[in-house]
Amino acid sequence: MWGNAKKHKSARIDTIIGQHTVLEGDIHFTGGLHVDGKVKGNVIADGGSDAVLTLSEQGSIEGEVRVPDVMLNGTVRGDVHATERVELAARARVTGNVYYHLIEMAMGAEVNGNLVHRGQEAARPVLKEVAPKPASEVKARPLENS
Repeated sequence: MWGNAKKHKSARIDTIIGQHTVLEGDIHFTGGLHVDGKVKGNVIADGGSDAVLTLSEQGSIEGEVRVPDVMLNGTVRGDVHATERVELAARARVTGNVYYHLIEMAMGAEVNGNLVHRGQEAARPVLKEVAPKPASEVKARPLENS
């Protein structure tokens, strides 16, 4: 948008769900998935892939979306998890939380839920810090000889 941002992946389409199609069940995919129809189930990109989901104005998903790059112009009833980028076009409607690293939202798009930014740290495991006990609380016992 401002000229220094890196361009998003091209919308290569490997699979199309047509406008008059209703698919019931989870979808696991790699590459590009374009949805013009209705999906009743979760849409999940296989791990390690640079998959792209495109949901057209006529398309809808009733379930969770877990895809690195997501371009929405239709309706999603469920949480959206994008490890890279979410683009919400003018007719996008999300009823659920949107977890993103980068987001672009056009005027007219709706999110009925929370927008939750996930930085690079989200990909790394979280280690719990443990504060050391004060010396007065540490109990010492003599070593036993073997």
